[in-house]
Amino acid sequence: MTDDTLDELGYYLLAGAGGEGPATLMDEARRGEQLGFGTAFISERWNVKEASSLVGAACAVTSRMRIATAATNHNTRHPLITASWATTMHRLSGGRFTLGIGRGIGAIYGAFGIPAVTTAQMEDFAQVMRRLWHGELIFNHDGPLGTYPVLFLDPDFDEDIRLAIVAFGPQTLALGGRAFDDVILHTYFTPETLQRCVKTVKDAAEQAGRDPDSVRVWSCFATVGDHLPEELRLKKTVARLATYLQGYGDLMVTTNDWDPAVLQRFREDEVVTSIPGGIDHKATAAQIEHIATLLPDEWLAPAATGSAQQCVERIRKEFDYGADALIMHGATPDELAPIVEEYRRT
Repeated sequence: MTDDTLDELGYYLLAGAGGEGPATLMDEARRGEQLGFGTAFISERWNVKEASSLVGAACAVTSRMRIATAATNHNTRHPLITASWATTMHRLSGGRFTLGIGRGIGAIYGAFGIPAVTTAQMEDFAQVMRRLWHGELIFNHDGPLGTYPVLFLDPDFDEDIRLAIVAFGPQTLALGGRAFDDVILHTYFTPETLQRCVKTVKDAAEQAGRDPDSVRVWSCFATVGDHLPEELRLKKTVARLATYLQGYGDLMVTTNDWDPAVLQRFREDEVVTSIPGGIDHKATAAQIEHIATLLPDEWLAPAATGSAQQCVERIRKEFDYGADALIMHGATPDELAPIVEEYRRT
């Protein structure tokens, strides 16, 4: 294991839909720590990517690297369950756990009968978590998070656990600056979008009386070197962006000031409409090649692609644009190894 930790770099365990399944997580966690990554992130999907199980496994097989959810949702577990899970992971890992939440997708919540998430709920959640982690007995809580006669963990608790939020729009970004320790952005944000997001977070932190430098803004940056086979590269870039467009294309287009007519043509395309599920998980290689013709180069440009040297040069520009840290997104540690080596070398 390297002693030269790259605290400013992170990656996702079980990137995308989960690769070969959850059992690969342990090897990915060990390998990421060997490479020197500062943080391993875990996203939650309601299949075989249940966050608390994966976090426990990742913490158990690592000793130095931070483990963070990015994200789970506050509205799918009782707040006491979430608070005690975070405290357990905090102590199990020796203080290496970050609890990261996100807003999620309203249409999915509606289909499953789960109430939609609001900004006020997430802010209330952050405040309640910090109170519980510091041993407070909360009586008659009645706020956006819900109504609870009693919320309580342990009077001896005095835990400083990092809170993160995955942010897209201006309200969530500002909330991150006010109440969270880490703000994780979305992939395929243009340089202009990244700069605007960083400013929103830092300004909100300052207005809340916090040190703006105490809130870390993470660029989540697709990192796909040309040492990988072309078919796999297309899946990790074209198919991944196309899947985002399936789920929340209007938000992506509005955020980046892209042409909505392109999104409409994408949605109406016969190949796109024929795919029964997420494109990155269900589409064939031929279908992905066709979808590549529907997406402008500028939409795929905010990514680290090409040789390891070219990837590193583009990654470093994200820091120039204002990011405090960067997630090498969409690839396994072994796939990222040549790029990490080049990053260290230069």
